[in-house]
Amino acid sequence: MSKQAGLPVLGLGQDDDAACCAPMTREPLGEEAAAELSRMFKALSDPIRLRLLSLIASHEGGEACVCDLIGPFDVSQPTISHHLKVLREAGLVDSERRGTWVYYWVLPEALAKLSALLEIPAVPAKALA
Repeated sequence: MSKQAGLPVLGLGQDDDAACCAPMTREPLGEEAAAELSRMFKALSDPIRLRLLSLIASHEGGEACVCDLIGPFDVSQPTISHHLKVLREAGLVDSERRGTWVYYWVLPEALAKLSALLEIPAVPAKALA
């Protein structure tokens, strides 16, 4: 069982969820949604964390053992663990201990929120001319 079960879930209520996921070109962000999304973007602003998220998301089976995440970086294992903790606390990944290893996977709903926020509405061909 994961030690992270006691951490608060960063998700918002249903009404806030809809506002959170509307493109910012359609309506302004509310205070709670902005705070949640800024934690996610801040976590992704570090190149190592961005690469870690990419490695986890693209790993076979959709989850990666921490042992698979250490090799591609020229930093220590404790540094990788710190970056994974930041991603977890931002609500971008979750983890589970299995024996001596910890496995990580990306939370699709978190990526959906980030993606929806940055979505650009289709521009009519007329407007491009």
